[in-house]
Amino acid sequence: MSSLEDIRNKIKLIILDAVILGVMPLFASLLRFDGVLPAYEATVLRVWMLPCIAFGIAVFYFFGMYHRMWRYARMRDLYAIVGAVTLAETGMFLLLFYAGENISKSIFPISWMLVLGGVGLSRLAFKINLNIGKEREQTYKNLLIVGAGDAGAMIAREIEQNDAAAVKIIGFVDDDAKKKNNRLAGVSILGGTDDIPELVQTHHIEMLIVAIPSAGGDKIRRITDICRRTSCAVRIMPGLYEMTDNVRMQPGMRRLRDIRLEDLLRREPIHLDFDKITHYIAGKTVLITGAGGSIGSELARQISRVGAKEILLLGRGENSIYEIYQELKVKFPAQSYRTIIANVTEKTRMEEVFQQYHPEVVFHAAAHKHVPLMEMQPEEAVHNNVFGTKNVAELADTYRSEIFVLISTDKAVNPTSVMGATKRAAELVLQEINQNSATKFVTVRFGNVLGSRGSVVPLFERQIAAGGPVTVTHPEMTRFFMTIPEAVQLVLQAGSQAEGGEVFLFDMGEPVKINDMACDLIRLHGLTPNKDVNIIYTGMRPGEKLYEELLTSEEGTTSTKHKKIYKARISPLNTETLRENLKILSHTQDQIIVIKTLQQMIPTYRSKQLEDIENQRRAI
Repeated sequence: MSSLEDIRNKIKLIILDAVILGVMPLFASLLRFDGVLPAYEATVLRVWMLPCIAFGIAVFYFFGMYHRMWRYARMRDLYAIVGAVTLAETGMFLLLFYAGENISKSIFPISWMLVLGGVGLSRLAFKINLNIGKEREQTYKNLLIVGAGDAGAMIAREIEQNDAAAVKIIGFVDDDAKKKNNRLAGVSILGGTDDIPELVQTHHIEMLIVAIPSAGGDKIRRITDICRRTSCAVRIMPGLYEMTDNVRMQPGMRRLRDIRLEDLLRREPIHLDFDKITHYIAGKTVLITGAGGSIGSELARQISRVGAKEILLLGRGENSIYEIYQELKVKFPAQSYRTIIANVTEKTRMEEVFQQYHPEVVFHAAAHKHVPLMEMQPEEAVHNNVFGTKNVAELADTYRSEIFVLISTDKAVNPTSVMGATKRAAELVLQEINQNSATKFVTVRFGNVLGSRGSVVPLFERQIAAGGPVTVTHPEMTRFFMTIPEAVQLVLQAGSQAEGGEVFLFDMGEPVKINDMACDLIRLHGLTPNKDVNIIYTGMRPGEKLYEELLTSEEGTTSTKHKKIYKARISPLNTETLRENLKILSHTQDQIIVIKTLQQMIPTYRSKQLEDIENQRRAI
């Protein structure tokens, strides 16, 4: 609205209010005296009309009645109208009372009701007139909301209160038969999700919003398939993990986004009492190694909600540490942070960190994790994943940290890769140190993390954007997947249950075929697999296996306090053998010796890479 139009509208409102303030007391008097106005009352009204109008306009101005955007009027504006009218009418009564005018006092409550109704109706008419003019200027998209629950109601209310939303809610759909033909937030529930295509055609729906944040992946997949049959734009409210992850929650409409792969892989959320599982962090100095990585940075975000004394963000990449620090300072300005550029493999530097800050809780997320790259450089994987972990763990023991949590992987179970073998070796190192330490050392194993650096999804996204082909190593390859917030909550839960020496596992649900993931991603881009975008199979890479496992055949599990979290039964450790093998690894860069030593440490480790290296050396 232009400045000139704004002034004109304010003048219109002042004139309307002047008429209401002048006419309604007259109507009140006529109602009081059955339509016949006595001469005395008529004289008082004539003499005091202009002063009372001026007084009323002044009160209205004081209450901001001419500085409100009535197009967006809400309940708080109604309260302002009631307050302004009440004060104006009370002031007029006192003005006439002290002036000695002896008119019937019953006129005043009648006048109050009439003025209140007149001012309220004038604002309503003004709002309707402005909105009609706005509708002429703006076209609206017909919207159907999938999910008639709390989330759907929140979306509906926000749309109703947000005139800039440019959508018109036609109705809800919900698979709960009891809800059909009822109303939610004033909007009809038109049917179930199977009715979406018909409703889209009947009501000319242009946009669908999936508002079921608690729904599992199977349900979201089914709804997505139904929505895909229409030509509508589809938006989704994120799952519960994604929403609770952000402390500064965005309003409902802003939180909506396109459907992503993680929505199709959602599982039933793990319901954790965040306060109970993070009591060991509150008021403590917390060290996070690898803090610039996917898991490390998410740990920093969630721990910032707890109220740690100080969070030490340690990593060897200055850019990633700088970025997470800048993000955290905006989101959690009251939390204290330290940024530390250091390499966990440099024990002298790490000892400086422990000596200076004395961290009480340590989350060790720093690691090399790229399977094919580590196959080519096993000595580097050992240096970082085994001896980097050993350095930090020994310092945690020396400086009496209370809890040490190692981030491990399902690739450590019956490993076929150097990366998996070194992570299993790191677990053994922790098991050995824990035997004679006051520090509680625990390990957390989980599968692939969606959205983490080096994961397959960003690669698929780039390949689809380029028009294909999408490369899948094997049509039958499966993996366990979880979201980053899920993974971090498991890590925090592990710390809360730590007694020392445990390996915690997460109920990962059913494994997912990588080929199916590729097809889902292609469809989410509105394309058809092997028609618009081809999928080709490139063969398994060095160190990969078709299926991942969370346990060895010897381990088995025991239950914990939470039904979705388990504890592996760890076999007794031969300390002397472990120390001898670590000594060999610490004194060699020979890849064959490195791999053979890892095989001695981990009897279930099978390496095709060893055969390749030996064949290459024979050829030379």
